[in-house]
Amino acid sequence: MKKEYIYYTYILASKRNGTLYIGVTNNLFSRVLQHKLKQNKNSFTAKHNIDKLVYYEEYQNIQDAIVREKELKRHKRQWKIELIEKDNPAWRDFFKDME
Repeated sequence: MKKEYIYYTYILASKRNGTLYIGVTNNLFSRVLQHKLKQNKNSFTAKHNIDKLVYYEEYQNIQDAIVREKELKRHKRQWKIELIEKDNPAWRDFFKDME
């Protein structure tokens, strides 16, 4: 029997209007925790202190999540900020809701 997964396209920020990072994962809690713990000290997110989960979307299919990730990355910064602020005007760290 095939195991069901939920895939996530997500945006992390260093702070409100700070540096942004866009990624894909099948375990949002674990992946964001890795960013918060700076498990890879040489990563872009660790170097720029990007660890606040400010936006995410859920997908049933990994290909859909990857397509969306690439689409988000193609947009200009202002468009991304508007996307975040539409659902998260205070730039809350959604990770805190997962704990």
